[in-house]
Amino acid sequence: MIPKVYREVIDLGDGREISLETGKLAKQAHGSVVVQSGKCMLLCTVVSNYKAADVDFLPLTVDYREKFAAAGRYPGGFFKREARPSDGEVLTMRLVDRVLRPLFPKDYHSETQVMIQLMSHDENVMPDAMAALAASAAIQLSDFPFECPISEVRVGRINGEFIINPTRAQLDESDIDMVIGASEDSVMMVEGEMDEISEEEMTEAIKFAHEAIKVQCVAQRKLAEAFGKKEVREYEPERNDEELAQKIHEMAYDKVYAVAKQGSSKKERGAAFAEIKEEILATFSEEELEDIGDLVSKYYGKAEKAAVRDLTLNEGLRLDGRKTTEIRPIWCEVDYLPSTHGSSIFTRGETQALATVTLGTSREANQIDMPSYEGEETFYLHYNFPPFSTGEARPIRGTSRREVGHGNLAQRALKGMIPDDCPYTVRVVSEILESNGSSSMATVCSGTMALMDAGVQLKKPVSGIAMGLISDADSGNYAVLSDILGDEDHLGDMDFKVTGTADGITACQMDIKIKGLSYEILVNALKQARDGRLHILEKLTDTIATPNADVKGHAPKMVTRTIPGEYIGALIGPGGKVIQELQKETNTTIVINEDPVTEEGNVEILGTDQEGIDAVLAKIDSITFKPQVGSVYEVKVVKMLDFGAVVEYTEAPGNEVLLHVSELAWERTENVSDVVNMGDIMDVKYFGIDSRTRKEKVSRKALLPRPPRKEGDRPKGDRPKGDRKPRNNDKKEN
Repeated sequence: MIPKVYREVIDLGDGREISLETGKLAKQAHGSVVVQSGKCMLLCTVVSNYKAADVDFLPLTVDYREKFAAAGRYPGGFFKREARPSDGEVLTMRLVDRVLRPLFPKDYHSETQVMIQLMSHDENVMPDAMAALAASAAIQLSDFPFECPISEVRVGRINGEFIINPTRAQLDESDIDMVIGASEDSVMMVEGEMDEISEEEMTEAIKFAHEAIKVQCVAQRKLAEAFGKKEVREYEPERNDEELAQKIHEMAYDKVYAVAKQGSSKKERGAAFAEIKEEILATFSEEELEDIGDLVSKYYGKAEKAAVRDLTLNEGLRLDGRKTTEIRPIWCEVDYLPSTHGSSIFTRGETQALATVTLGTSREANQIDMPSYEGEETFYLHYNFPPFSTGEARPIRGTSRREVGHGNLAQRALKGMIPDDCPYTVRVVSEILESNGSSSMATVCSGTMALMDAGVQLKKPVSGIAMGLISDADSGNYAVLSDILGDEDHLGDMDFKVTGTADGITACQMDIKIKGLSYEILVNALKQARDGRLHILEKLTDTIATPNADVKGHAPKMVTRTIPGEYIGALIGPGGKVIQELQKETNTTIVINEDPVTEEGNVEILGTDQEGIDAVLAKIDSITFKPQVGSVYEVKVVKMLDFGAVVEYTEAPGNEVLLHVSELAWERTENVSDVVNMGDIMDVKYFGIDSRTRKEKVSRKALLPRPPRKEGDRPKGDRPKGDRKPRNNDKKEN
């Protein structure tokens, strides 16, 4: 039976469309939709178990995968099958998860899975910008308890004009690359990188994106209505006891408020709060706690959150005693690790990041192989968050999604400041050694200093800060918090991280937890963040004002040389013999990349010893040496022959040419050794390829004064015909 297909089209306003389609594929899923733009097609399916899991949170999994068949390609590697998700796929999962998760009821604990798959690729469409639209549309077709439709769009700006969902080619020309997630009435998530834009420009980009998102939310509603919107499923909500909640609040609030007002360290504060909680638990019998112990803990957490928020709103004080605009004490150090190419420590309060820099050739570039994008990164940053940084013991099972996301944010913050002519592949690694509030921003700061310590000539230093927001909708009162603690991250209404130079924003990441955040508050928060960034930036530049003029003595020096394509084979040698022996003799690394357009070879020479690098350059000069007709060159005799001498160009060792005996002197030369000997240095004139011998011709005698003609000598060519020896033709005629 032919399925009935339901379709809704979104007009992007410039001839492009996005279509939402359901009813044809994956009908056993609780909701499924195909989102298409051009030839790009995403299939999203959603399923949620009807029975709640035995946990106190929403076990939501967002999975985004790109199929290589979608681009007509095979997976790389030995096993020709898609395996673990790439970093690019993980980043898309995070973009979608951060917008979806807050819209499920807090007491909905059924295991839920959102699967988004790229089924067909279009090089002019970036699929990650449509992933959240696909996820939300599929949920709208299900019976899940979900607050409202949402969507995400990417915003670019070219020549001052904003663009929704630009192509990758357009993005290369854009000074903004932001992904914004929102519902019809509230912006919920912002992430992206910028070319030092202002806070007002960033806000305008968010507004522009929100208008496009509203249209996409309306389209989802229309599709769900046409399909037949399902009744929201019934589920067993969490148990609640309002009387108990009020009792716990009265027992805990004042005590928590008093502890919070003291302004203490994370450890001291945690111990004091734990003591208050234990005192409350002690007022209940063991039998009562078996029944309501989970409720007591939950209501204590709510009372603690309310007390801390009220302290900030009422008195402008925070858990560690700071004012809302105050930054924690900072100390920094560079060149801490003696063997790395660059290193730094950045410590802000109870957050500490140790960054290292490693310099390499293009061979060390990070290769990106995805169905939607192939390329390489010559600057990349890795972020590690070990459990000891928060005083915990837990197993390490690979790189977490959080580590991928935080590392990507710091990378985007810094990459625009790497100079275009930087010859190195640069890898930054951030090791988080302590964490209590925004280790990703500490990574940006330590990364900046480590790069400068390594001698990478950053265009400008970059700093970053994590901000928070506490607001009261009833009174309209709000407080923007600079440099938030880990606890403030959890209890606040907005968590946003902003990085930038003294001249503008380079990257941001925002998660907004309240509805209807005004743009006025957002701009004020961004301006307060700028003040904090500049304060931190001053601490960085006090530690290291400018990049070191050169790389460290033990770090590799990089020299690049471009050679004509015709000499690439000679430099490599048969089976790589020449280049391998040269690397071994000079203790260098040599990488040759051929430009497919110019067909020239870009030679990278990496080594710690300048003499070795100079030796490689001399060899390249020798191989690529091409004498010019009519020019004079200094040569050295390297071999004696009966019919001449083999000479070597002194400016290009290894380049040899025959100096024929007839070109040694104007006089007749019986023995070559009568004129030159081994090791003699002289000048010769280059005549190019001899038309008779088809070999290169050089002459010593051409630079010597011609001896005067003796009396009776006949000029050359003046011999009578009868005097010349008969040739073969003459014999036949006779």
